Amino acid sequence: MAHKNHTPFLKKMLLEFMTEPDPLYAMLEWLTNELMKLEAENKVGAQKGEHCPTRTTHFSGTRVRRFDTRLGTIYLLVPKLRKGGYIPFFVTERKRSEQALLEVVQEAFINGVSTRKMERLAQSLGIESLSASQVSEITKDLNNQVEWFRTRPLEKEYPVIWIDALYEKVRCEKHVISMAIAVVQGITKEGNREILAVEPMFAESEDTYTHLFEQLKRRGVEKVWLCVSDAHSGLKNAIQKCFLGSSWQRCKVHFMRNILVHIPHKEKESFAAKLKQIWNQPDQECAKRYALLIIQEYRDRFPQAIALLEEGLEDSLQFLAFPHLDQRKISSTNSLERVHKEIRRRTRVVGIFPTTDSYLRLVASYLIEYTEDWMSSKKYISPEAITKQQVELLKIA
Repeated sequence: MAHKNHTPFLKKMLLEFMTEPDPLYAMLEWLTNELMKLEAENKVGAQKGEHCPTRTTHFSGTRVRRFDTRLGTIYLLVPKLRKGGYIPFFVTERKRSEQALLEVVQEAFINGVSTRKMERLAQSLGIESLSASQVSEITKDLNNQVEWFRTRPLEKEYPVIWIDALYEKVRCEKHVISMAIAVVQGITKEGNREILAVEPMFAESEDTYTHLFEQLKRRGVEKVWLCVSDAHSGLKNAIQKCFLGSSWQRCKVHFMRNILVHIPHKEKESFAAKLKQIWNQPDQECAKRYALLIIQEYRDRFPQAIALLEEGLEDSLQFLAFPHLDQRKISSTNSLERVHKEIRRRTRVVGIFPTTDSYLRLVASYLIEYTEDWMSSKKYISPEAITKQQVELLKIA
């Protein structure tokens, strides 16, 4: 079998690179694009524009992704695929979050809070020597990326936003405190899922959440159809204050947990099975009728649980007013909690964060990666369904 001689082509390319201001940078840029092209074609099962019955999907343009290297920053034109998404293998080798994790370890050492656990983590990341200049170099770029992400312009209208907070232990002066980072996830009118806000909080209150939502408005958000969260009073009040005309959906999962606290262990499973059926009804009226049956049956046996159900039922049924949207996704904060669970799994290796900034950098870095991956993945909610729902809302208005 004859092999094609690529030597003349490579010689030609090398000569062209030599005329560039930075030959090595130019070579790396060309190589990364060629590698992406080959890898994407292999995933699709065909070259761009090629008619092939065995192809698995089609190309759908490109997206720009920043890629930091020791030779400088390259802006990759990553191929987009209609199904499945695509992330270059060399980008996943060292993600932004790994860089942030490395920074956490280094900053811990420099601030004198190193432990054996930190030392093992440092070794696993290939850190052999630590210095203030190393930390400064890494954190400067990460800070720029995180700051851009947290202040970037947003769209005017979001059909649904989800709000939830996660907690970690952070060293503050000579004390270790539990610190919250509030995260806001949104769905665009095109059906894309993205993280809208990452905000550190020393306490969850109406004031801190009002500040968070005012920041969203300053970045361009004018209208939200449905806000999904737990029943934290400060959060609920801030939503009502900042997003006039928006509906508030009390997370049905949190609501159920609150009710089941007041049910004896032996009867918890059977009661929970009946309780779940409330939120499986086709509309609000059916749900209220079914809930009334449960209230009448259990009022005398479980008065505290039934009192909670009556008090919060209406707020937990708001998702049913949006029948065209995926009701499993908009009835609870589960989608955001799954993201938080994955972040906690990764941050567990740190234990106690050396500074507030290091905590924010690491969490934000993970969330940036999630948002980038979601942009190249399947639509979270069908844009056609969102359009139908918007038409219906306009009729009501």
